[in-house]
Amino acid sequence: MTGYDWKTPGPTVEGRITLDRPLADLSWLRVGGAAEMLFQPAHMADISTFMRAIPDDVPVMPIGVCSNLIIRDGGIRGTVIRLGRGFNGFEVMANGNLRVGAGALDAQVAKQAARAGFDLAFLRTIPGGIGGAIRMNAGCYGSYLADVFVSATAVRRDGKVVTLRKQDMGFAYRHSDLTDDLVIVQAVLQAPKAAPEDIEAKMADALAKREATQPVKERSCGSTFRNPAGFSSTGQADDVHDLKAWKVIDDAGLRGAQLGGAQMSQKHPNFLINTGGATAADLENLGELVREKVFQHSGISLVWEIKRVGEPAP
Repeated sequence: MTGYDWKTPGPTVEGRITLDRPLADLSWLRVGGAAEMLFQPAHMADISTFMRAIPDDVPVMPIGVCSNLIIRDGGIRGTVIRLGRGFNGFEVMANGNLRVGAGALDAQVAKQAARAGFDLAFLRTIPGGIGGAIRMNAGCYGSYLADVFVSATAVRRDGKVVTLRKQDMGFAYRHSDLTDDLVIVQAVLQAPKAAPEDIEAKMADALAKREATQPVKERSCGSTFRNPAGFSSTGQADDVHDLKAWKVIDDAGLRGAQLGGAQMSQKHPNFLINTGGATAADLENLGELVREKVFQHSGISLVWEIKRVGEPAP
């Protein structure tokens, strides 16, 4: 257990504090145990107040819609912060940049931007919210959040509000240097301008391509493993990803592999899906089995793209 006395009232905030809050219904995969404390803030100042009041030895973890997260069956110790509707704003600034809330869904931001004549089409097919997209430098079809990122407003563990510039982020492939307890509140993005109808067509094409190649109707977090680094068709550079994770999984004979209620998709073998009734342990253990078998087959060590958090079941 953490050092917080969970039987006493929490900090005085305007948002909602819930003790022993089950998280499975908030999870994209519908798995996972409870949070010792779930805090749903009303606004940014609420987060600062909360952070200052919680003892230093109590872990803090922000979550979004958990579209890239396996919450283990034993739940999460400490406190979980989840941003709600008050953090999903979208605004075209006077300088032409876009200010978006960290709780806004990627797909909604892409659509709002398109209507305003800004091309963020690559976000249209990425599940999850802007906060998570920034944290993991989400991207697809050769475009990444880092390409359009200008700055972010965030609350540190000590409650201080800070502005983060691109040089502060440590962006890399599916990565940033942000600490796990930093709460991103909003971001400023700089997107190229284009005709709304052209952006709409681009997004429609991406959606069609996604539906044709990915199990979009299944309960999945998208790509399970990062594409292996250091493998290119020319043999040059270390940070290239020409070799795809789905291909090495498929070559190892693991398309459709199952463990309990978890399965590697038949349609796209780098998608780990909950077929119904899977536990977090089923999902994580199948992923680890895939990593082991791929290494035995090809010598390639797959790296998880999905983040696993919390404690295993007792």
